[in-house]
Amino acid sequence: MTQFGRALKALTIEIICANSSQAKGRVERANKTLQDRLVKELRLAGVSTMEAGNAFLPTFMADYNARFAKAPFNDKDIHPQSLTLQYDNILFLIEPSEFAQAAIGQRVEVVDFPDGRLEVRFKGRSMPYRTFDKLRRVTETAVIENKRLGGLLTLIRQDQQAGPPGQRTRKGPKRRDQIGHMFSVG
Repeated sequence: MTQFGRALKALTIEIICANSSQAKGRVERANKTLQDRLVKELRLAGVSTMEAGNAFLPTFMADYNARFAKAPFNDKDIHPQSLTLQYDNILFLIEPSEFAQAAIGQRVEVVDFPDGRLEVRFKGRSMPYRTFDKLRRVTETAVIENKRLGGLLTLIRQDQQAGPPGQRTRKGPKRRDQIGHMFSVG
């Protein structure tokens, strides 16, 4: 198993492979072309050091893209912006708002109060959020209460119980020095 595969397994994430030769072929063909062509172009340019190779890459990429790139059908970027940040193995999902949109790519402060509360602030203003705890365990109650996901939750719970011994479990984030921590929302 590859390192990537082990990481996915540890996170209980199922990898979804391209099950069509057309999808896989496009990617593999492009990679093979790049690997083959880049080596030949480096040799033709007389590049023999890492520094010279790094200096040559922008020229190679511009030439390659000029010959083979295709303009998108629609220039609009439809990738959703992720209003998330991670603190102490907990993923904070910032509630979407115009104010939260302004925080994308900016520094925000996570305030860890002595009573266990956490607050995410941007420019001194608190932002509402939900959390996703990467280390949280699935309980029997969660399986019983959610009938549609019951089978999946049972499977996840079994996988978690079969996990490596001594794996850290906890009910909430560790409390550090009770100070604000700065993160970028991305």
